[in-house]
Amino acid sequence: MKYLFLIFSTFVFGQQTKSVDFKTVNGNVSINPENKSISGTVTYTFEVLNLIDTIKIDAQNMTFASLELNAKKIPFSTNGKELLLIYPFQKGKNSIQFSYEAKPKQTLYFVGSKATNNLQIWTQGQGKYTSHWFPSFDDVNEKVIFNMDVTFDSNYKVISNGVLKHKVADKNNTHWTYQMQKPMSSYLLMVAIGNFEKSTLNTKSGIPLELYLDSKDVSKQEPTYRYSKEIFDYLEKEIGVKYPWKIYRQVPVSEFLYAGMENTSATIFATRYVVDSIGFEDRSYTNVNAHELAHQWFGDLVTAQSGKDHWLQEGFATYYALLAERSVYGDDYFYSKLYESSLQLKQASKTDTIPVLNAKASSLSFYQKGAWALHVLREGIGEEVFRKAVKNYLLKYSYQNVTTQNLFDEIKKLSNYDLVNFSKIWLESPVFNSDITNELLSKNDATKVQLEVAKLRNKPLNEKNAFFEKTLQSDTYFTIKEAILSQLFKEKFEDKKQLLHLAMQTQNIQVRQAVAVTLQKIPEEFRTEYETLLDDKSYQTQEVALYNLWNNFPTKRNDYLAKTKDWIGFNDFNLRILWLSLAVSTPEYASNKETNIQELVNYSSSKFEATTRQNALEYLLNFNIINEEILKNLVNATTHHMWQFSKFGRDNIRLLLKNSETRSTFQTILPNLNEKEQFQLDRLLKE
Repeated sequence: MKYLFLIFSTFVFGQQTKSVDFKTVNGNVSINPENKSISGTVTYTFEVLNLIDTIKIDAQNMTFASLELNAKKIPFSTNGKELLLIYPFQKGKNSIQFSYEAKPKQTLYFVGSKATNNLQIWTQGQGKYTSHWFPSFDDVNEKVIFNMDVTFDSNYKVISNGVLKHKVADKNNTHWTYQMQKPMSSYLLMVAIGNFEKSTLNTKSGIPLELYLDSKDVSKQEPTYRYSKEIFDYLEKEIGVKYPWKIYRQVPVSEFLYAGMENTSATIFATRYVVDSIGFEDRSYTNVNAHELAHQWFGDLVTAQSGKDHWLQEGFATYYALLAERSVYGDDYFYSKLYESSLQLKQASKTDTIPVLNAKASSLSFYQKGAWALHVLREGIGEEVFRKAVKNYLLKYSYQNVTTQNLFDEIKKLSNYDLVNFSKIWLESPVFNSDITNELLSKNDATKVQLEVAKLRNKPLNEKNAFFEKTLQSDTYFTIKEAILSQLFKEKFEDKKQLLHLAMQTQNIQVRQAVAVTLQKIPEEFRTEYETLLDDKSYQTQEVALYNLWNNFPTKRNDYLAKTKDWIGFNDFNLRILWLSLAVSTPEYASNKETNIQELVNYSSSKFEATTRQNALEYLLNFNIINEEILKNLVNATTHHMWQFSKFGRDNIRLLLKNSETRSTFQTILPNLNEKEQFQLDRLLKE
C-alpha cells in the first residue's frame, strides 16, 4: 500500500504546478549562529486550479508544527524531503500557515563567529536548493512573491530580496522586513548577514544600487565596485527592458562557493574580488559584476523551464556581460575575450560530446558556447533585429519560464534567418565551428593580428622574429604581445633576448607579467631588468617575480627579502605568505624564524578563508614544515564546505600517512579533534 502511495504521490507532485498555483509567501524567521539553526513561521497563499488531495512543499530535514489551512488544522506529514499537505483541496484561493525548524547541512552557511568578530551567514540556493533552509519549491517553474522578515542580532546587517520595508529594533535584536512585488523561483531567495557597510549610487533610471562591503574593507569600495553604475546603465539601455526589480544590491561574503550568484535584486559574490587599486589590475570584479546583473533579466525575470535550456540563462548572462565590458574597455577587449573562449571551446570539442541544448552540457558549453551562439545570431540577423527580438521575448515571458523555442518564435516574427540550421550548428552539435568564429573575429583588426600570431606557433623563431619585433613595438592590443611571449617559452635566452627587452619596454602591466611568468630561468645579464618587475603595480606580477628572483639568485636573497618584507598583496595575503615561506627557507636571513613559522601556520588556520589557508599549507608542506598544529589545520580543511579545499586536505593527508612517523602524529592528535574532524581523519587512517 505504501509503495502504491509513493508511485501515486510522485505522479501527483510532477503535475502539481498544473493543479496548484502558489502566489505569495511571508516568512518570519530567526537564525541562531550558535547551533547553526533556523526557525520561524511561514504563510503561503495559493490557488487550487484542479481538484487535488495532496500538495507538497519541498523541505529538507525540517520539523513542523501548528499547521493550519485557512485557519483550520489539517493533517500533514513529512518524509525528510517534503512537507505533505493531505486534504481534499477544492478549487479556489487558500492560505496555509505553519512553523518550522531546521539545521541545514548545506545552502545556509555559517562562517566565522561572534567571538572572533567575523561572523557571516549567507545562502546559496542554485544547485543546493533553498528547501534546505526555507520550505519552498525545488521546481523552478513554481514562481512565488517572497516576503521575508528576518530577526537577528542588532550588531549585524541583514540583507534579503526586494525592498526593505521596515527595520525595527527590539532589545538586542532587529527585525528586518523585506518585500518583493513580483514572483521568482525559490532558488533565487537569499539572506546575507554580516558586519557590512553600505554605499548607494543611483542609476539613470532611478534604481538604487546598494553596494556593501565588510566594515574592514570600506577603503576598497571604489576599485571593488568600479564601473557598477556604468554597467547598469549600459545593460538597461542595451537590453531595452527596464530593470525588473525595485532595487539592486551586491554583497561580498567570505568562503563563497562561486564567483557570484544572481539572487533576485541581491547578488552575492566572493571576497576575492574585494580589491584595492593595485588588486584591480588582476582581480577585477567587472566581469562577474556585469554577468550577475545581466542575470536579473536572463534567469530571474525569465527562467529556463529545465536544465536543457540552461544556456538561456548562462549564455545570455555571459554574452551581455561581455557587451557591457565592451562599453567600458573597448572593441579590442571584446574580441580578445571571444577569441580566448573560441580556443577553449575548440580544445574542449575534441573530447566533449554533449551539445549546449542538453541538461548535462558542461559549464563551458552553457556559458561560453552559449555566448558564442548569441554572437553568431546577433551578427546574422543584425543588431537592431536582435535587440527587438530579445526585448519582445523578455516582455512576453516576464516573470515566467521559457524554452529555446520561445526565443526562436520571437526572432521568426522579425527575421527569415535560418534558425533550424543555426540550432543544429550551435545548440545541437558538440562540434565547435572555427571557420565561422574566425570569420567573425576577423572583423576586428587586433584579432586579425592575433590569428596571424597563432598561425606562426610552429614556425622557427628566425622566421617570425622580425614580425614579433615589429608587433611588440606597435600599439596593438596587449593580448597579442602576451601570445608572442607564450611562443618564446622554450626558446634559448640568446635567441629571444631582444624580444624580452621590447616586451619589458612596453610598460604594460599584463605584457610585463607575461615576461615574469614565461622566463623562469633568469640569466645574470637580464637580472637587473627583471628586478624592475618587483616595482610593477600588480600583486600577481610581484608574486611571480619575487619567487623567481629568490630561486635564481641565492646570493641576492637577503636583498629581495629586505625589499619586500612589508608586502601583503591581495586580501588572501598572497605576498605575505610567499615572503614568510621564503624567509623561513633562507637560513642566512636575519629574522626570527620561529615567529615567521608561527605566522605562516596561523594563516593555515580556520581564522582565514580557504584560499589563504590552502596557499599557506602548500608552502608549509612544500618546505617540509610539519608539526601538530599544521596537521590539525590540514584535518580541519577536510570538513570545509568548499569541496576543492576539502579535497586538498584529504589528498595531502593521504600522502603524509605514507610516512610512519607522521601517521603516528595523526593518531596522537585524533582524540583532541572535534567530531567532524575525527570522522574524516579516522576514515583516512583506515583506508
